[in-house]
Amino acid sequence: MTSYLIRRIFQMALVILLAAVFVYFLFNISPGGPLAGIQQQQRRITREDLARLRTQYELDLYWPVRFSRWLVGVPQGPIVLAGRELLENTPVGCYMPVYEAESSGLQPKIVGCDDYVYMSELPELHPPVRSSNGILRGDFGLSTVISRSRPVSDLLKSRIGPTVQLMSISLLLSLLLGVPIGIYSAVKQYSKFDYFFTTVSFIGSAMPTFFFALLLILLFSVFPVFLVDTIPWVPRLPPGLRESVRSYEVATWLPTVQPGSAFDQFLHLLMPVGVLTFFNMAPWSRFVRSSMLEVMRQDYVRTARAKGLYERVVILKHALRNALIPFVTIVVLALPGLFAGAIITETVFAWPGMGRLYYDALQRSDWNVALAFIFITALLTVIATLIGDILYTIVDPRIKFS
Repeated sequence: MTSYLIRRIFQMALVILLAAVFVYFLFNISPGGPLAGIQQQQRRITREDLARLRTQYELDLYWPVRFSRWLVGVPQGPIVLAGRELLENTPVGCYMPVYEAESSGLQPKIVGCDDYVYMSELPELHPPVRSSNGILRGDFGLSTVISRSRPVSDLLKSRIGPTVQLMSISLLLSLLLGVPIGIYSAVKQYSKFDYFFTTVSFIGSAMPTFFFALLLILLFSVFPVFLVDTIPWVPRLPPGLRESVRSYEVATWLPTVQPGSAFDQFLHLLMPVGVLTFFNMAPWSRFVRSSMLEVMRQDYVRTARAKGLYERVVILKHALRNALIPFVTIVVLALPGLFAGAIITETVFAWPGMGRLYYDALQRSDWNVALAFIFITALLTVIATLIGDILYTIVDPRIKFS
């Protein structure tokens, strides 16, 4: 077990490193570059402004140097060994690049360099207080657009709470509903119950998430406004955000909802939680049903029934435990969603979570925020796979790690 964990941790570190290099490289060669978001806000920009922005966001450094500083926070200056500075005259970037005469914008074509950035100049041009100390140290740099010059870690901390609240409730409800429905559909195969939830599962698997979310807003937030005079008892749910900024009425038979109250937050959670629960429950119930049907045809299940065991014991003790082994992978891989959130659902309902933050970062070209989101999501994904492997040994004692 120990040797297996060591191998897996080494593999995880290698995967994370390769993914970080690949994603960082793609972001830096994307059209417009990391300063594209600033260009959307400031259409007219001079070459002096461009040089200042390149220095502020370390774009005057060569991308391998920027990547090293972004990942581990080095180099911050010349390497000091035995009291001697090494590589102090090594160029690590270009402070005054020569641009092509006909090129313009925030990412003009560079054809040469008039003034190089040397290793000895890093502490002066890029002091540690302004640059990233490395994401492996928990420092993701500064936001360039969403919240100018604000640490990305502060943005993540302000969004992680709403996302964990939304995703944990929806995942828990999906498990509590999807697994029993899948089990009962398998036990009562081809019954009306099975046909009904099979249809519901197909609808949940085929319907776009944004369409179902907009449909709920239309049914429970828009239509009740027009029915308030004819049917005043119909409740009207808040269409978005995490909480209201002023008091409001849901229905005539309910008290006035105060902004920021527990009831207010509960009402704001209903529709986004309903969307995520439905779209998780639909495939999960189908998967559990298929796995249960396969297991129930095995010889050991027939033997348990032949011994005269109660059907409940046969289903829950012998069939379900083996049917859940492949289902563990699906559930464990959903755990990174507790951090990553749901991009479409959070965007439609204006939920201030991680998914919406990532969407805003991509839309407004805030690369530091997007890179932090992708890196943490990838890290949680590889950790989730390791947890899944460990859970296999708990669910199925026959599995041994060597």
